[in-house]
Amino acid sequence: MKPIYKRVLIKISGEGLMGDEGFGISAEAVKKVAEQIKEVVDAGIEVCLVVGGGNIFRGVQGASKGLSRTVGDHVGMMATVMNALYLQNVMEGLGLSVRVMSGLEIPQVCENYIYRRALRHLQKGRVVIFAGGTGSPYFTTDTGAVLRASEMGCEVLLKSTQVDGVYDDDPRKNPKAKKYKQVSYDEVIEKQLRVMDLPAIAMARDNKLPILVFSQHEKGALMKVLAGKGNFTIIKES
Repeated sequence: MKPIYKRVLIKISGEGLMGDEGFGISAEAVKKVAEQIKEVVDAGIEVCLVVGGGNIFRGVQGASKGLSRTVGDHVGMMATVMNALYLQNVMEGLGLSVRVMSGLEIPQVCENYIYRRALRHLQKGRVVIFAGGTGSPYFTTDTGAVLRASEMGCEVLLKSTQVDGVYDDDPRKNPKAKKYKQVSYDEVIEKQLRVMDLPAIAMARDNKLPILVFSQHEKGALMKVLAGKGNFTIIKES
C-alpha cells in the first residue's frame, strides 16, 4: 500500500493504551500501537503524535467531583506526559528515533515544546510526541492535536478511536446508527456528532485541516487509512 500523505499527526486516545485493563497502561496495547506507527515511519511518512490521558485521569470528570477545573486539567496534562514517555520507550525499542515535547515545562524528563525544534525533529525523520496539551487548562487534547498539526504543517490529522468512523449516534449502543463516509466540519458542529470537541473542529475548519477518524482495533488500520483504504470517515469542507 502506497501512502498518499507525507506528514501527518496521529491522535491516540488514552483509552487506546489501556487495552482490556480497564485502567492504566497495557504493555500489549502500547506495543500494538508502536508497531503500527513503525510501519508508517518505515514507509517514509513524517509522523507526530498527540496522546490523551483518559486512561489515567480526566480533568472534566475530576471537576464534576468538586476538584478545581484548572487543577484537574493540570493533572490530566501530566497524565499525557506519562503516556508519552511510556510510548516513547516502547517505540525506541523497535528502533525508532522519538522525541517527547511537552506544553508543560518538565525538562528532567522531556523537551519543552519549541516550534522550530519540533519541525527540525520531523525533518530529521524523528517521531515527535506532543504531550502536556497546550500547557494551559480548559483545552482538550483534541484541540491540542489540531493546534500542533496546524503548526507542523501536517496534511491530515488521524484520530484513532474505539469505532471505525463518525456515526449519527453511538454504534455501540444503537445498532441502527448511520455511519458517514464523509462529513463537513459544519455538519459535525451543527449535529453535535461528538467525534471531537467543537473548538477543535472549528480550528480544523479554519485551517482547512482534514480529519480522518478510524478504529485502532483493526489490524494494520493505520497504514490502510494513510493509503486511502480501509474503514474511516473523513471530515473536511463539503
